[in-house]
Amino acid sequence: MSSSATHTLSPPAPPLPRRLRPARCTTGGPAALETSTAGARVSTVSSRGDSLAICRVLNGMWQTSGGWGRIDRDAAVDSMLAYADAGLSTFDMADHYGPAEDLYGIFINRVRRERPPELLEEIKGLTKWVPPPVKMTRSYVENNIDRSRKRMDVAALDMLQFHWWDYSNSGYLDALKHITDLKEEGKIKTVALTNFDTDRLQIILENGIPIVSNQVQHSVVDMRPQRRMAELCQLTGVKLITYGTVMGGLLSEKFLDTNVSIPFAGPPLNTPSLQKYKRMVDAWGGWSLFQALLQTLKKVSVKHGVSISTVAVRYILNQTSVAGSMVGVRLGLSQHLKDTNAIFSLELDEEDMNSITEASSKGRNLMDIIGDCGDEYRA
Repeated sequence: MSSSATHTLSPPAPPLPRRLRPARCTTGGPAALETSTAGARVSTVSSRGDSLAICRVLNGMWQTSGGWGRIDRDAAVDSMLAYADAGLSTFDMADHYGPAEDLYGIFINRVRRERPPELLEEIKGLTKWVPPPVKMTRSYVENNIDRSRKRMDVAALDMLQFHWWDYSNSGYLDALKHITDLKEEGKIKTVALTNFDTDRLQIILENGIPIVSNQVQHSVVDMRPQRRMAELCQLTGVKLITYGTVMGGLLSEKFLDTNVSIPFAGPPLNTPSLQKYKRMVDAWGGWSLFQALLQTLKKVSVKHGVSISTVAVRYILNQTSVAGSMVGVRLGLSQHLKDTNAIFSLELDEEDMNSITEASSKGRNLMDIIGDCGDEYRA
């Protein structure tokens, strides 16, 4: 989701209740990193008896919502097939991402007709429901879930990720209880969240909702999920799915050694995601400091013979509780299959991780400026 909210100074987040505090707090530094086998393509998110195996690099479909160029339906579906054939088999979308759910419905039917059953089994379609903060009745929730099921042409949604705009309205708990009932009835396979903060995630879990994951903004610039959220995730088994991990393309060679503050001197910030994440760079520390970060990432990328964006995603996949990271796909317009697949085989050593952590930590702590995960949508 895009955001144009003005960020105001937020007070420091309160500590987790003592009953949920682990012996060691995660801070995002090297000691907090989870080891992961290079080459591992799949991660399983689970809660109680619910589980879903997803590709660790997800195809993000925000780009279908407009602002990146005209989407040609047939070309977009062909592109989705190419990603699936390349092993990038998990697609992330939302009810408000333009035709994303409809494209998935066309795509999954072509897979059913044109691909072996083994590939169909691997493909996962994750969607989001972002309702207005109205009264969450059973019929209202079910009608919206049924709409996504119809558009995606599936009997059950692989994952429903729920967003709520206004925490002062506790209707999100009513909605999640209805969603859980629909899961028990077979219309949803796994229940998840998107852009919820640590305190609300804790409340939701304490209300018995079987959350498998929370999708949050997380990049080498935005390390907020490692401050409090990852700590609760370690205690409860909830996983993180991250977006904004390549910052709409800012974390790439294209923006290395450039000055976007001078008109026409650098690459244009001509997509909604580039504009959004440039604001995040400004909040974090500004363009000059960002250039120093890009230089660090470039040094690591040259060492391993990969791109800056590949290093940026691998770094986040190595963070505590991260099950998968999003890479946006401009379906039918451009593809980055080689760079994306290189993420799986890239193994960053301790020196690499420490150098990136050091460069990242030179910026401001965005928890102090924006607040916890998702607070940028509620400022």
